[in-house]
Amino acid sequence: MSGNHVEACSNCGKEGSDAVKLKNCTACFLVKYCSVDCQKTHRKQHKKACKKRAAELRDEKLYSQGHERAEGSFCPLCVLAIPFPLEQHATFRACCSKLVCNGCSLAAHKGGLGESCPFCRSPLPKNREETLAMAQKRVAAKDPEAICQRGTHAKFNDDDVPRAIELLTEAAELGSATALYELGSMYMKGEGVAKDEAKAVECWELAAMRGCAESRHNLGASETKKRKYDRAARHFLIAAKMGHKDSLDVIKRMFANGVATKAQYAEALKGCHDAVEEMKSPDRDEYKKWVGM
Repeated sequence: MSGNHVEACSNCGKEGSDAVKLKNCTACFLVKYCSVDCQKTHRKQHKKACKKRAAELRDEKLYSQGHERAEGSFCPLCVLAIPFPLEQHATFRACCSKLVCNGCSLAAHKGGLGESCPFCRSPLPKNREETLAMAQKRVAAKDPEAICQRGTHAKFNDDDVPRAIELLTEAAELGSATALYELGSMYMKGEGVAKDEAKAVECWELAAMRGCAESRHNLGASETKKRKYDRAARHFLIAAKMGHKDSLDVIKRMFANGVATKAQYAEALKGCHDAVEEMKSPDRDEYKKWVGM
């Protein structure tokens, strides 16, 4: 008796061959079918197992990806991750769409580059009009972070939410995790769009898998609201290990309330401490002293 496994259609039993091409169920990859008709016929019988396995595959992807910070959250000069919140520790440069950390900006200023961008050396804009012109060049070049910045500007400065959604959606499609985070927040709050928690979570999941710690934190908060504490703790742990102190604080409270383990809190505490230490530099320390932080 042969021990070879023979693949067959899960509905009609027809074996795969050169003439019969079997195709996986693309949702779960548990079964194969010889035709669309067989897949439709078998759907009712297969639906429960399919949904269960599809959810497992989705979770494997969600929790295994995005453990490293998103590319745009590193200073391009010192190549160190920028501490949270990013806007307090770095400046977005409209000329090149780079986030340059405060330490490198100070070092460049001391080195005589006070009137130029520390990264691309373009002259600094003298007014709002020049800033917008620089940004528009990057937008025209389809720079996702420039488009994302224009989107947030449309939302907060121009009070043009429809335009903001249009720009943020384009930036997200071009790969911006920050744009996905912003879109998720707008859907969650119903800002200019119908409030849609499922859509918000979908945006945050995509952003989290690209390394957005803020989105990962929000996913943890969403799971906490549903009292799914194990799932929440896993999200907060990932974010904490990227140096997100708010996520560490939540895990600490969860541990105190008995819904996170001591091991999870210890791992989050060590991971957050290590990440914060890795973000330190002499230039950044000097900047803090300079501004009295």
